Amino acid sequence: MTDKRNGKGEDKNPTLDNDDDLDALFTVEEAAKLLRMGKTTLNHYRCEGRGPIYRKHGSRVFYTKRSLIRWSRRDRFKSTSQRAGPDK
Repeated sequence: MTDKRNGKGEDKNPTLDNDDDLDALFTVEEAAKLLRMGKTTLNHYRCEGRGPIYRKHGSRVFYTKRSLIRWSRRDRFKSTSQRAGPDK
């Protein structure tokens, strides 16, 4: 997401921690930055069906913050041999 309020188009540097507008749309680049992974990795996960739920508007791909949070929380581990349970 880009902050246009200051007229400079500077990145707001979003995080998954706040609950600001969970239905806001993020581009692949913005979603990858939010998840702290490469754009190519996120594209690869999408093609394999392993990534977050996405939307397409024409040929453009978008993610909602809600889908990024759900996907990120789903892939949690306590150790290399055991998945973590839900947040309490």
